[in-house]
Amino acid sequence: MKKLLFGACAAFLFFACDKVKVDVKDNDKEASTAQEEWKPVDSAAATKAWMEYATPGDMHKMLAKSDGSWMGETTMWMENGGKPMTSKSEATNKMMFDGRYQVSNHKGNFMGMPFEGMSITAYDNSKKKFVSTWIDNMGTGIMHTEGDWNPSKRSIEFKGKMTDPSRPGKDCDVREVYTFTDDTHQTLEMYGPDSKTGKEFKTMEIKFTKK
Repeated sequence: MKKLLFGACAAFLFFACDKVKVDVKDNDKEASTAQEEWKPVDSAAATKAWMEYATPGDMHKMLAKSDGSWMGETTMWMENGGKPMTSKSEATNKMMFDGRYQVSNHKGNFMGMPFEGMSITAYDNSKKKFVSTWIDNMGTGIMHTEGDWNPSKRSIEFKGKMTDPSRPGKDCDVREVYTFTDDTHQTLEMYGPDSKTGKEFKTMEIKFTKK
């Protein structure tokens, strides 16, 4: 494992440039030029950093407590102040790659149609943040979010981007708050822009109870 990590580090250092120069132009006029100097890292320090990056810690152990099957009570709003729609759902969580990532599979229904989705969630030791991706059968894109742990609220607030089909080629901001109430109850709140005003509102809430 150490040899593999060292090889990856060495390859990265070998192919990296000594300096990276970025030119930023506005209206065909050069606005500014920024330089970032590459700082060399010796092999021992690089290997140590990679080992720390690859080793699951307390945040991964906390995430693993969510492993298992869950029942969800879902409430959705299509627009701010609109009539809520309710449905039932199921979720199954399982840690993979020796406790480094959690894969979640969701099943339910949306407006009478079968719904399936999958997320991969992890705690990035280098960024000191939770990272997550989401895909489902109601789209063809991938949602990416990052979040910080709030110990006082026992929650993760994820922020990121997702495709906005109503504006082709554009993304919109998305925010999720995942609250770990206790070992058998969790709540997911999702926020996005109102289609008429662009202002953020709560689009979905799922109350999970562990089977």
